[in-house]
Amino acid sequence: MTVHTDVLVVGAGPTGLALGIDLARRGVAALVVERGETLAPGSRGKGIQPRTMEVYEDLGVLDAILAAGGPYPVGMIWQDGRQAGEHRMFDPAEDGEEGSRFTEPWMVPQWRNQEILRARLAELGGEVLFGRELVRIEQDPEGVTAYFATGAPVRARYAVAADGGRSAVRRALGVAMRGETVDPDPLLVADVRIPGLGREWWHVFPPGGEGAGFLALCPLAGTEDFQLVAQFPDGTDIDLSADGVRKVVGERTHLAPGEVTEVRWTSDFRPRAALADRFRAGRVFLAGDAAHVHSPAGGQGLNTSVQDAYNLGWKLGAVLGGRAAESLLDTYEEERRPVAARMLGLSTAIHRDEARRGAGTRQLGLHYRESSLTEETRTAPGALRAGDRIPDVTVDGVRLFDRLQGPDWTLLTLPDGVFLVRPDGYAGWAGATTDGLAAYRARVGA
Repeated sequence: MTVHTDVLVVGAGPTGLALGIDLARRGVAALVVERGETLAPGSRGKGIQPRTMEVYEDLGVLDAILAAGGPYPVGMIWQDGRQAGEHRMFDPAEDGEEGSRFTEPWMVPQWRNQEILRARLAELGGEVLFGRELVRIEQDPEGVTAYFATGAPVRARYAVAADGGRSAVRRALGVAMRGETVDPDPLLVADVRIPGLGREWWHVFPPGGEGAGFLALCPLAGTEDFQLVAQFPDGTDIDLSADGVRKVVGERTHLAPGEVTEVRWTSDFRPRAALADRFRAGRVFLAGDAAHVHSPAGGQGLNTSVQDAYNLGWKLGAVLGGRAAESLLDTYEEERRPVAARMLGLSTAIHRDEARRGAGTRQLGLHYRESSLTEETRTAPGALRAGDRIPDVTVDGVRLFDRLQGPDWTLLTLPDGVFLVRPDGYAGWAGATTDGLAAYRARVGA
């Protein structure tokens, strides 16, 4: 028997789970399905950037995220078994930079991030169906029908592909993803335990002889694990076994192979950057890695993905609730595809040592000033303009973010103007007075 819902979300990674949370708190019937039998293992994308921390506060998971993680340690470069110097991975932010209480990325292993998001989804009455491998998807003017290798088909008014870089939904839709190999040298990633290695440093071992690439061991906050990343020459057949991981540690560091007491997860990949031609195909939307694939340098992939969900969630809620025209959904691709393209460029530049991990990676300065949803009616706008993210500041003893919490639009009156703030925290409309505000609200369903 076919299962019916308003929104089908394919993929239970951070993107799909964040979208599920946002839809659930809006009262939208949504179903998250996942190909695997469990949430994906591994530390993977471990860095949560300041803008995503703000999103997580609104979604109700910030306290759990803060409790589960910690700040990034300073890098320690090793040479011939000796500490050769410190290396800071991120440029420090100035106090109060860009109006946020968060100034640096927060480290939470992706597996733990997903557990927290899933728990919040369950708290809101949502669920994840595991073991649902998509084999076919069809759509018509009224909705989408998805078929799986096992389990009943799902009929939904809309569907969202959040099923990763090898997205089955994207392939079924025939949407191309174009890009480039950022680095031909493949990487090994593993979660390991090394009880004798100090956890106060991010241990970095530069490339050695005979073509061996770098190796890094980052202590994963909130766990007893280290995330190991090791680079290999192009064409290498990487050994993902526990013995293979121990061998590369013994070859490239001062540690003996046996000091790696446990290998908990392994994977390999070749860094690449790719962008889908479209983020929407009819009633199906692409989000996260299904829409854009990043080099891990700079920690932009997971964060851009969660913010895709944050952009799309309120728009789906408004259309399904009858408050906005269906055309509102076109602005998802309009707004998010250019952002993804910029973040891809930044990630690639950082990977190639052409840019630093600084203000751009924190994503607080991203805006939608050019969006068709944005109206700036003042003849002499101030520093804060329509399309900008509302800063996390206190005005007359009131923290603006406390007033912005929740799934609704918010009207703010500040010394430099009147702002109608979208549910995702960006100013949609700005004026010196409220003249023209009613027409804007009618247009966007606010």
